[in-house]
Amino acid sequence: MEARFDVLPPRERIASDRHWRVAHATGTSLPGWLVLLPRRHVTAVHDLTDAEAALGALQVRLSRALRTVTGCAKTYTAQFAEAEGFAHVHFHVVPRPEDLPPRLHGPGVFGLLRAPEPERLTADRADHMAHALMAEPGDRQNRVSPGGHPPAHATGRRPIPGTAAGSAAGRSHHRSEHRHAGPSPCGGAGPT
Repeated sequence: MEARFDVLPPRERIASDRHWRVAHATGTSLPGWLVLLPRRHVTAVHDLTDAEAALGALQVRLSRALRTVTGCAKTYTAQFAEAEGFAHVHFHVVPRPEDLPPRLHGPGVFGLLRAPEPERLTADRADHMAHALMAEPGDRQNRVSPGGHPPAHATGRRPIPGTAAGSAAGRSHHRSEHRHAGPSPCGGAGPT
């Protein structure tokens, strides 16, 4: 399946390393709602390897990138792995915009994951957000509005910022077996 990884759309391969892949959630009306997926099938957090479990720093780096790109006030992280069809470990990294209505704060934000079809981000808008997030972290010129377009140089697959692969500019990063392909597991089926 690793061969299929490179043909996934940008929204499905925002960043990756040997253990994790970052995708934009589907079925959401919130630009920048990310899903952090292990590169192998795991059903419970306690089954992560020590190397996979070092994801706290990764969540912080993704949160910083979301703040730079979206201007969000803060980010939420959540992991349940309980919804039918989605009983595998994956973490939601969700930007909370400054102007988000209070009823959607905290767990209420999951209401945006089950957005009505007309309100959902289109694949094109999710790809634009993905390209902006793939751009150099911390570059304020890469900030986009929810409907905006990323800068022209924000293309291609990027390693996860701050990882060995991400800090080794110009080097290709190691890819391990990729078992998740196709749509993000966090689509219209609801939060997990």
